Amino acid sequence: MSGSATGSGSHLLYERSVATVIASWDAVARGGREAIVHRLPGVHAAVFPHEPERSVYNNAYLALGLSNDGDRRAIDAAESVYAALGITSFALWAHETDAGVRDTLEARGYGVAECTRAMGVHLSRATNDEAAVDVETGTWSDYLAFLEQWDVPPGLLAGVDEHAFRVRLVRNGGRPVAASIAFDHDGDCGIFNVGTLEDARGRGYGTAVTAAQLRDGRVRGCVTATLQSTQMAERIYTGLGFQDLGRILEYRTGASSR
Repeated sequence: MSGSATGSGSHLLYERSVATVIASWDAVARGGREAIVHRLPGVHAAVFPHEPERSVYNNAYLALGLSNDGDRRAIDAAESVYAALGITSFALWAHETDAGVRDTLEARGYGVAECTRAMGVHLSRATNDEAAVDVETGTWSDYLAFLEQWDVPPGLLAGVDEHAFRVRLVRNGGRPVAASIAFDHDGDCGIFNVGTLEDARGRGYGTAVTAAQLRDGRVRGCVTATLQSTQMAERIYTGLGFQDLGRILEYRTGASSR
């Protein structure tokens, strides 16, 4: 793991975060046409043959700590399931500490297109302060209305079961301006898609919708919470008690490694 997350407890928290992400992909796939998450040796590959999810959700998580032969077989397996459906744009996710997998990917012409930081917190240690912001419990329709204000493919996630994810949002003038969604898996509250519209930033809304998910997750009996953070948002999550679990590197063919 990264320098700030080297203990066995952090490793287990990272593995919980991976399991929650994959389970959330299952929930999205159930709402997509012919979509499926393949559980293959060394890799979990989310396959979305059709738009609008095709442009966003074709991602595969490579297991941490594979052998040299194992990483090659896992990458071969992921490439095969995408090739079988003519999917040429997909991302293979690797942990930053997994030098063997990274070397294999880069030798095949993959480069890092994006990266996020895996973060997690034991809910007993999360910050309990409530922000002075009115955070609502929203419906899935509310969340889809929020998504429409972003540059995402029209209809993205419209087929997902309305009860699969829990929505928290902030409104301004009746319009949803910040939101987050959460998905519970095996006692972990996975927090996803925390976002604030540009004209509403700097008011603590992102912190508020995340903190609300932590409180709700604790009430539901979750013991941990995990997420993936952009560099810009890391400070927010650290302030809520999240710890660094290392960067997730998203490799794509033709990208320049960084």
